[in-house]
Amino acid sequence: MTTSARIPLTPPPGEPGVAIRGLNHWFGAGENKKHCLVDNTLTLMPGELVVMTGPSGSGKTTLLTLVGALRTVQDGSLRVLGRELKGLGKADLTHMRHNIGFIFQAHNLFDSLTALENVSMALELWDHSPAERVRRATEILTRVGLGARVHYKPQNLSGGQKQRVAIARALVNRPRLVLADEPTAALDKASGREVVNMLKELAQQEASTVLLVTHDSRILDVADRIVNMIDGAIASEIVVEEAVTICEFLAKVPAFAATTPAALTEISQKMAKEHYRAGSVIIRQGDEGDKFYVVVGGEVNVSERRGEETIQHPSLGVGAFFGEAALLTGQPRLATVTGKTDVVLYSLKKADFLQAMNRSGTLESQLRSAFFTRR
Repeated sequence: MTTSARIPLTPPPGEPGVAIRGLNHWFGAGENKKHCLVDNTLTLMPGELVVMTGPSGSGKTTLLTLVGALRTVQDGSLRVLGRELKGLGKADLTHMRHNIGFIFQAHNLFDSLTALENVSMALELWDHSPAERVRRATEILTRVGLGARVHYKPQNLSGGQKQRVAIARALVNRPRLVLADEPTAALDKASGREVVNMLKELAQQEASTVLLVTHDSRILDVADRIVNMIDGAIASEIVVEEAVTICEFLAKVPAFAATTPAALTEISQKMAKEHYRAGSVIIRQGDEGDKFYVVVGGEVNVSERRGEETIQHPSLGVGAFFGEAALLTGQPRLATVTGKTDVVLYSLKKADFLQAMNRSGTLESQLRSAFFTRR
């Protein structure tokens, strides 16, 4: 059933702004068919600003355009603002797009219109008087620093100023969902942070959901969560406050002491949170090594079998790390690690660990040195 274009959409109380379940997507057909999104699951709640990172070609923009009802859902479930997008007709998809604030790298401004007129056009979708449209458009343009340029046309604005107009246009209706693709690409550090703070404020004050795709590491700390996408799949998802904690722990590991904050952030984004009960086996002596661990809560016991003898090593607590030996040497695990208490760990898969090592021979030598010194 088609929804009236004059009724704004809001997710039901307690329901996610966006709920993605088993989402797949591909381009082409037959031998040219390319699977570009692979079994993605993600939940975005009202009030959250979530940043999505990942290398070019990893599927970020494709996912963003699916969430924005700009592409047809092929396989899986995609609920946006309480509506399932799969199977919706053209009229309902158009109505959905009217409820979303879009910010893309291409400004898509009308050259013949002023900044004020470009922003006011977005308000024509709803029942606002001409005076109210001018008032709200002027207000949002002033908030993005263009109060003195509301009557300028795009050709008289810099690239950064055009981007601010596009951002104002996306936010003027106070949408419950904002999708942004590299919104700070044309802005300097201060301006970029100001814009992202504005998006954060919108999320908190209006209970809106903001999904922002970026390569800009300068703004990651503003996010509530960081999602990392690789080869069409969500590879990791981390709460930013926890990422800061992980980086602090990693910086204390001798191997990572000389690593830049940006590199530590990149490593932390690939780490997964794991919970173990007291007495649970985390790694077992003799098994193949597949992960590196950092302890962020509780304690673990470390024991080693030597012939008929079992040697108990000192327990490891918050900030300690283990599991690197088998990854560095390629040999089986040298010890068994179990939960002394209920324990919270962050783990890094072997491939990601070795990639970090391969980027810096110095880093690898430091970690080898730290390992053999500890032994």
